[in-house]
Amino acid sequence: MISLQSLSKSYGSHAVLTDINVHFRRGEINGIVGENGAGKTTLFKCIAALESYEGTVDYDQGILKNKLGYLPTDPFFLSKITGKEYLQFVCIARGIGKVNIDESNLFDLPLGEYAENFSTGMKKKLALTGLLLQKNDVFILDEPFNGVDLHSNLIIDEVLSKLKELNKIVVLSSHIFSTLKACDYLHHLKEGKIVTTVSKENFELVEQEMKGGGISSKVIDLLK
Repeated sequence: MISLQSLSKSYGSHAVLTDINVHFRRGEINGIVGENGAGKTTLFKCIAALESYEGTVDYDQGILKNKLGYLPTDPFFLSKITGKEYLQFVCIARGIGKVNIDESNLFDLPLGEYAENFSTGMKKKLALTGLLLQKNDVFILDEPFNGVDLHSNLIIDEVLSKLKELNKIVVLSSHIFSTLKACDYLHHLKEGKIVTTVSKENFELVEQEMKGGGISSKVIDLLK
């Protein structure tokens, strides 16, 4: 289990995250939703120890960074490294050898080409493949469905189901509610605070909450 206790993050006088308290348990998929600028990516970077923060991030199975796979919304790749070389590199980084990269090409990517030349969706699929090959126990996925084709979305759905079956901890974000159907819990992050947490059967409450603030009337006024 991962426990976030009183996690806060500020840049100077600007508070990005304020007093985040939440638990992510094994065998569960947790979704984080919120408007742009709500703090989702910053929260993920804090969990992945890529940002400093106040408060604590506790993991009950050892050193979290050694077992965590983080998928950023816009993965970066070194220049002049092929897709296959990248996958070999991330496996070596975790002491994993003798991996048949070609048979592990879940998304049928052109692994002989330079990763920096991949499209946005292809880069995301390559990075995700690397995280899966590493056999991580924790997966932090920032907008895994964004920019990815429909067929690959179906594959990612299947991957999430399998990770849940394997008792992994999965936390993901998405701006599209239909892509959150695999989640067990949904957390609404607003202005750096978790304002609502609901289980699967009550996801519509968060959706309605996010539609608040007179969205319908604004649309009507715009289309008059």
